[in-house]
Amino acid sequence: MFRRTFWFTTGVATGVWATTKVNRKLKQLTPENLAVTAANKAIEAGGRLRDRAVDFALEVRDNMARREAELGDALGLNAPVDRELPAPRRYAVIENRNSPKYVEGPGQKPTYTTYPYNRNEDH
Repeated sequence: MFRRTFWFTTGVATGVWATTKVNRKLKQLTPENLAVTAANKAIEAGGRLRDRAVDFALEVRDNMARREAELGDALGLNAPVDRELPAPRRYAVIENRNSPKYVEGPGQKPTYTTYPYNRNEDH
């Protein structure tokens, strides 16, 4: 009798365990649960992708700053600046005869203020 009770109890326990396991699996495979699971996995993947992108951007920024400093040193852009201004230079100015300033009106002689002398007179 003890044997029959043991096997009956074992069979009932196995049946309850299997039924519970199957019900859990069926609950996981419902459309709502599948949608929630997919959304959670997408959020996790997006977070990992964002973290990798941020790490990549920071690495690029650091390397860019380092390379910019190297180029600045190579070109002498990071050298100390001399605060003294250079002496003023004199440039020859080319006259623009199409400018309204130089167009002759009736009875008016053109004036050229950019040259020390007028090239059109007696030379």
